[in-house]
Amino acid sequence: MFKLKKYIKKHKIKTAVFVVILAFYVFCLPKQLFKDPTATVITSKNNILLGAQIAKDGQWRFPYNDSIPEKFKTCIVQFEDEYFYKHPGFNPISIFKALRDNLKSDGIKRGGSTITQQVIRLSRKGQKRTYFEKLKEIILATRLEFRDSKNKILAYYSSNAPFGGNVVGLDAASWRYFNRNANELSWAESATLAVLPNAPSLIYPGKNQEKLLRKRNRLLKKLLENTVIDSLTYSLSIAESLPQKPYTLPQMAPHLLQKVGQIHNGKRIQTTINFKLQNRINHIVKTHYNQLSQNEIYNAAVLVLDVKTRQVLAYVGNTPTDKAHQKDVDIIDKPRSTGSILKPFLYAAMLDSGDLLPNTLVADVPTQFGSYNPENYNKTYDGAVPASYALSRSLNVPAVIMLQEFGLDRFHHYLKGLKLKDLKYNANHYGLSLILGGAESNLWDLCKSYAGLSSTLNHFSENSSEYFSNEFCEPTFLASKKIDFGTIAKDKTLFDAGSIYLTYESLKEVNRPESDESWEFFDSSKEIAWKTGTSFGFRDAWAIGTTKDYVVGVWVGNADGEGRPGLVGVQTAAPILFDVFDLLPNSDWFSKPFDDMQRVTICKQSGYRASPNCNETEEKFIQVAGLKTKPCPYHILIHLDKNESFQVNSSCEDLSNIKHKSWFVLPPLMAYYYKTKNPFYKPLPRFKAGCLGENEISIDFIYPKENNSIFLPKDFDGQTNDLILKIAHSKPESTVFWYVDDTFVGSTKSIHELAVIPKYGKHSITVVDEFGNEAKRDFEISN
Repeated sequence: MFKLKKYIKKHKIKTAVFVVILAFYVFCLPKQLFKDPTATVITSKNNILLGAQIAKDGQWRFPYNDSIPEKFKTCIVQFEDEYFYKHPGFNPISIFKALRDNLKSDGIKRGGSTITQQVIRLSRKGQKRTYFEKLKEIILATRLEFRDSKNKILAYYSSNAPFGGNVVGLDAASWRYFNRNANELSWAESATLAVLPNAPSLIYPGKNQEKLLRKRNRLLKKLLENTVIDSLTYSLSIAESLPQKPYTLPQMAPHLLQKVGQIHNGKRIQTTINFKLQNRINHIVKTHYNQLSQNEIYNAAVLVLDVKTRQVLAYVGNTPTDKAHQKDVDIIDKPRSTGSILKPFLYAAMLDSGDLLPNTLVADVPTQFGSYNPENYNKTYDGAVPASYALSRSLNVPAVIMLQEFGLDRFHHYLKGLKLKDLKYNANHYGLSLILGGAESNLWDLCKSYAGLSSTLNHFSENSSEYFSNEFCEPTFLASKKIDFGTIAKDKTLFDAGSIYLTYESLKEVNRPESDESWEFFDSSKEIAWKTGTSFGFRDAWAIGTTKDYVVGVWVGNADGEGRPGLVGVQTAAPILFDVFDLLPNSDWFSKPFDDMQRVTICKQSGYRASPNCNETEEKFIQVAGLKTKPCPYHILIHLDKNESFQVNSSCEDLSNIKHKSWFVLPPLMAYYYKTKNPFYKPLPRFKAGCLGENEISIDFIYPKENNSIFLPKDFDGQTNDLILKIAHSKPESTVFWYVDDTFVGSTKSIHELAVIPKYGKHSITVVDEFGNEAKRDFEISN
């Protein structure tokens, strides 16, 4: 050490020069050798290529890969640099021979570069091939050898070597020329790619094939001579043909690739996609697209989620249509009108808040809210239906009535808890149409919400009746990401487990498409909670279903919003949904969350908790919150004569002859429609004549008269004048409901007059008051 210090003091200039040269040598090599843009590449969960987006510079250059197949590694070393594992970055003997041959030929005839030097040359692209440049390459090559391992240098080479045309790197070349992964290549295919970087212009369809074949076979002969391969392998290898044209890279999930490219551009991303499932769903979508396009329906999307991991198992963003019909648009995250797809959330919210029991009767009658007049899809009314039936049959009018009773703001609060990002406005902006498609959402958020409901049930059953705080989290398509469901707590996240279970029990009964409509009679059938939706104007068709393990979501329509006849959820989206579920493993049905349910006595007819007047009851499990609901309001105790023909009281009947009986009575408007679908419904008997305190109500028509023939004149501008209907009511303050030919046309109170314009021909008017009294009249409109 003393001698070194003495030497440094004596030779300061030499030492300084040496330090500068050493520093230059240490830092002469950039940390990142290659800065070229790379393609965005996505692979399946088991690392099968799903697709790639070309790099920004127009080159098929896959991201750096430090894994090199042994066959290619052997071929490239044998062909390019036999002493690769022995030299320090350059081969003096090869350089001497190259210099000698080049001087003799008066030009560059032989390179003499090692693989390490070629890596340096590739990283310093655009440099002229001069002797001075060669000296730089040697210096940088030795520095690279000090810094990185031999395998890493080979990985640099295989990832950045030119393979002809716009193909760069082994990974891209193996897919473009042989349509498979590099580690699946044969000896002949590996040898073909090994000789290409030496003369990348060789690989053109129909060009220089003999020259390429000779180079490949010479390399295979060398492998045989060096006992790398045996004679049989050699014979089979030289018999293999050369690639004739580049293959198109796989495009198994182009819209997912598009999404990944926006976030992770130029990277290789391992996704959560199940390759086989994705491939088969692509075929399903293509088959249905061929049918749907005949009705000018061109777009569809499918999303499959794993409930337990919240991973995306399949992602089909659109059909294989053409550019004219927006084939590149990823529908999965685009806002579309929801149709009826939000109805299960309202049902679950009303159960969760204790406003409803599963089979509580809800009104299904003609209803008008200001200028808003909802209608059922089939244009008919049932009067009163169990809430679960209204949900499973997707009846619109009961849903709107339920929403009005529950409250817009309350329901909007639940929807915000689902984190539906396209629900951007306050509740009043949407109004009651919110439940029938007045709002927009997207397939991603809706599937996420159903997965959150299913996961809540699963976790409740698996974790001693406790909830996770982050159930409604974002799903992931990144294999490297693990979902955090949050912390465990006794309090629910949004919906309680009992309400979700009862909602799914109702959704399990939704009418399936024709091919599956008798599913419950087959042991192999899957139990699926599912719902369809159809937006106004037949623009969007939805179908979303869930089992304990999977959520499948389907949207069908036209990306440009054009409506088409027949674009209905159950006809277009549901068949795709069940085709996809047929590919998935069977799941057990959800476990009943007994800790969040209570066994109570229910009135069979009304679905309410049984009152003392209910004569037919049954024991049912309801959600705990349902204990707050009121007892049955539709069963009343009435007093009848001994023949049960009339209602009576003590003023007109001896007490010993009066019978007391429970009677199921619906409000008049509900009863009017209910009895058309329920022939055994019996209205209240009339009071016996002479009973005091009970004035019989009477209704009489003022206009029109019975069987009148009426002519409706036109005014000066050609408009037909109204027909004014008039009645007299013994209790004018009563509300009266008017029907023309059994179609509801309006209601009146106090002043019982109504203007209508009937069509020509015979008609019937029916009026029903709030007590169930009715009157009818026939008339005719003449020309």
